[in-house]
Amino acid sequence: MEVVLSSDAITAVTVTDHQETPGICEPAIESVPQEIVDSQSVKVDTVSGATVTSQAIIEAASAALQSAGVDPDSLTGTASSESASDAIAFKAGTYTGESSGYNGPFAVEVTFSDDAVTSVEVTSSVETDHVGTPAIDILIPEILECNGAGVDVVSGATFTSLAVKNAVINAAEQAAVSGLDTFKKNKVEHTAQAPIEETYDVVVVGAGGAGMAAAAQAAQDGNTVLVIEENAEIGGNTLVSGGQYQSVMKYLVWDPSDPNATTGVGYDGNTYNKVTENINTLNELRIIENWSEEPFDEDYYKDHEFVAGDIDELSKHGVHEEYLQTLKDLKAEIKEYLAWADQQIAAGKNEVTLFSTLNLHIFQTYYGGLRPTADMSEWMYGDYDLVSQFITDGQDLKPWLEEQGAKFIEDTQPTLIGALWYRENEFAGAEIDGVEYPGRWGTYFMAPYNTLTKTSSTASDNKVLLRTKAENLIVEDGRVTGVTGTQYDGTPVTAHATKGVILTTGGFAANIDEVIDYNEYWSSEYLTKQTKTTNRSSLVGDGIEMGQEAGADVTGMNFTQLMPISWVDNGNLAFGAGNYAVWINPTTGKRFVDETSERDVLSLAEFRNGMEVNGTKGVFVEIYNKEQALPAPTQLGDEDYDGRYYTVTIDQLGDLFKELGVEADPAVVRNTIEEYDAAVIAGADINDYPDVKKTNANRTVGNCDKDDNGNYIADTYVLDGVPLRVRLMAPSTHHTMGGLKVDVDRHVLDTNGEVIPGLYAAGEVTGGIHGGNRLGGNAIVEIFVSGRTAAKAVTADN
Repeated sequence: MEVVLSSDAITAVTVTDHQETPGICEPAIESVPQEIVDSQSVKVDTVSGATVTSQAIIEAASAALQSAGVDPDSLTGTASSESASDAIAFKAGTYTGESSGYNGPFAVEVTFSDDAVTSVEVTSSVETDHVGTPAIDILIPEILECNGAGVDVVSGATFTSLAVKNAVINAAEQAAVSGLDTFKKNKVEHTAQAPIEETYDVVVVGAGGAGMAAAAQAAQDGNTVLVIEENAEIGGNTLVSGGQYQSVMKYLVWDPSDPNATTGVGYDGNTYNKVTENINTLNELRIIENWSEEPFDEDYYKDHEFVAGDIDELSKHGVHEEYLQTLKDLKAEIKEYLAWADQQIAAGKNEVTLFSTLNLHIFQTYYGGLRPTADMSEWMYGDYDLVSQFITDGQDLKPWLEEQGAKFIEDTQPTLIGALWYRENEFAGAEIDGVEYPGRWGTYFMAPYNTLTKTSSTASDNKVLLRTKAENLIVEDGRVTGVTGTQYDGTPVTAHATKGVILTTGGFAANIDEVIDYNEYWSSEYLTKQTKTTNRSSLVGDGIEMGQEAGADVTGMNFTQLMPISWVDNGNLAFGAGNYAVWINPTTGKRFVDETSERDVLSLAEFRNGMEVNGTKGVFVEIYNKEQALPAPTQLGDEDYDGRYYTVTIDQLGDLFKELGVEADPAVVRNTIEEYDAAVIAGADINDYPDVKKTNANRTVGNCDKDDNGNYIADTYVLDGVPLRVRLMAPSTHHTMGGLKVDVDRHVLDTNGEVIPGLYAAGEVTGGIHGGNRLGGNAIVEIFVSGRTAAKAVTADN
């Protein structure tokens, strides 16, 4: 802190350096220093949701005052009553206030009378529906009520809350507001209501994907259900995830009983074309076909470097016993497929029907998550029973959701970043009682919410309590029987559960201090307190702590996944996949990694090859053909977004690089792209790609036509004049591998491995499933499957 004093007053208080958590600390850093100046005292209120940062500012300011010989406790502060100079007045009229939100520019139209805000309307916003938008709906009425912008931020929507407040302040400044400091401080004082105490069969803590799956399943099973959610809307972290889920749709892939089939019949009875992919996908299958069946040799890696993602080497050193039979069964499946596929290749085919089985999914989840700690003292991989369960039961997820009104794109099996294979399922909203609900919200939340509150036999008795923070489990005679918590206004809540409590509060990737404290995988050079997160600010590990206080054990806490494609400015997930793009070292202009690798492989390569931008490490340049659509749910706008993405042609790269501070020679980048595209066109083998090998590339960066067999026509290739998308991205924390220890029924286990009666957990709050690294798309299927599993266990146990 820097505190500036005149002879008789505090004139300025400024935060000069900090390592507080992005997405949580900003409200305190923006408001508390000014509060100290305005009140001429360090006895100021802390900011809700940023209490620790607020206290740190107060303590640092106190220390600065003491160093100047001023006793902080002697400062009585200015009079609290409003003086004439503090009276709020405006130049009446309507003004446009602007600020920045979580996803981009934000604007409001604010109308003022001579002494009050009379209306606030959002005129431009790209904030996430049901994440940021609830904050808008809450804060605008409060701003009108209190005639000011000091209103509390809404939990889980910090950036949007600040966008609303700052835009209104910007408009007030244009309206020549007098008493600006008072305007900035005015807020609605929330008053606790009468205590809430209710009893249900099942209490679910957390309304993300796992929580709503558990709630809907429990209601379908005839239970009364209460869902407790800290944020202002259901959806949790699932609403800011990619949203696709991994599960093979057998009707879209190669069928050994009808190997030459080009169509298949889906769950809905309709016929769909089978998915075809480039023959380069076969290379990974050939490695697996030759995987050693000896016991996994940890000793080899005591003398040799473990390189995450190098399955060519990993396959030589065996397999853990519980995965051996899956490997053997998978080899038999691959052998039969390759015998057919090689005939197609010999006939001139460059694309063949996709191979995909449950065994492949299980085995890739195993080796994609097989990781050692940095000191090689511990190896982490997914518990076989838990992995097999969520992948097998994931086959029923689409039909279950579709029965409730959810919709999916039925004829594709795409990939996404770090997925390792083509088996993603893309959501398409929901249709319920003739009403369309778009996107993730419709598919994953309106469908089960409708079941919970409208169509189940217990619907009239079920409830969702929003803006309510669960704080403690009620334990009676060794059994968990309920939850206590507090609503946003201070109202105490006691929820009794006659059958069970299901914790579905998510992980702790937004708690960077805890991530660092547990970390035994990432170098401290890369994982620092400046590392951003893709997670909502409420994802700090509360449910794990609640479980531990009730005696629960934890596992895998020392591994955290970083998301390699995050925006540099705020850590938000940028979305995408690596199979269509080249990732460029901003210094050399060369590719530096197989863009289709696992997420930790990509993140580490970025740290080693990227540049630093405003304290963010690992910043790299992605380039792909602008006509390439990103995986759902987010498509980029046609206009450039400064600091994130741009559209240029190859001859314009030099000017853009100068603007961005990228040192790479544009001529080298052009050569990199042309060599890469030439390899794609030729259908090059895995080891023949320029710079570094690539498991699979399904399109060129430039334009090139294909013939009827899916082969590129080389002499149609063109790069000059082709619109290219250039994105700047970097790693940020995304998914915590560790959590509460559970069995296959999602009972929470204590430190002796015994079931804690009445306590269940599902989703990212649990550990032991994904090993040391999660495959992209495995989270959605796991959280929904485990939520349903926990709910079924509650019913079975009672």
